[in-house]
Amino acid sequence: MTHHPEDYSKPELMACCGAREIADGDVVIVGTGFPTMSANIAKYTHAPQAVLMQESGVYDARPKRPALSVGDPCLNPGAAMIGGLVDVMGMFLQAGWVDVGFLSGSQVDKYGNINTTVIGSYEKPKSRLPGSGGANPIGSLARKVLIIALHDTKRLAKRVDFITTPGYIDGPGARERCGLPAGTGPAAIITNKAVMKFDPDTREAYLATYHPGTTVEEIISLTPWDLKIADDVHETETPREEELRALREILDPFRMINIYEGRGYV
Repeated sequence: MTHHPEDYSKPELMACCGAREIADGDVVIVGTGFPTMSANIAKYTHAPQAVLMQESGVYDARPKRPALSVGDPCLNPGAAMIGGLVDVMGMFLQAGWVDVGFLSGSQVDKYGNINTTVIGSYEKPKSRLPGSGGANPIGSLARKVLIIALHDTKRLAKRVDFITTPGYIDGPGARERCGLPAGTGPAAIITNKAVMKFDPDTREAYLATYHPGTTVEEIISLTPWDLKIADDVHETETPREEELRALREILDPFRMINIYEGRGYV
């Protein structure tokens, strides 16, 4: 029988939600924070053959502590390959070898488009943002994209102000019309309130599960589009004992993931 301890934090729950989207044998491109925690939880529980790599060029890293950046030297000892940006983004990603990519952004819309370029109009912005980095190629080419976001009407949008990284753009068939590979695109938006997945017909995000402590009604009020609800919508499964053990005893003994509580992930 699966045991679910009650003493978990919201960032730990979100990391476990991400881990459950990873299958054994998946090649996963990660950064730091939630993505690397999720991927490692998967690797130490149900997906031991999953392979992690950073866009900096490290393949199959085995860090002894949470990496502080994709260039953190702790990623190097024991890694199967230490290459460069072109190796990972060209040889793996553009060749179609990446199964899962994690992304986030300042705005995410109902089609999973991500804005990290500008809030407001491009010509007269309210604020300029840092831009794409490696997000656009990951969002364009990874088979399955998992998006991490705060669940509020500021971070979620009916339509983003600028598409930095394409999701399903404006609906069914749009990615393919733009020349992106079939069978790629966003799979889930994991927020501090819920997990939203994408309808295969409309390509819109819908509510799949809601986290303990919230309600469907609250999530609807915090979502700025006409959010559809899954017929089998239910409470998100809380972290399993083995997931928390991997996280707290192997990956993150200093509970660094909980710094996200101070960033609003509560």
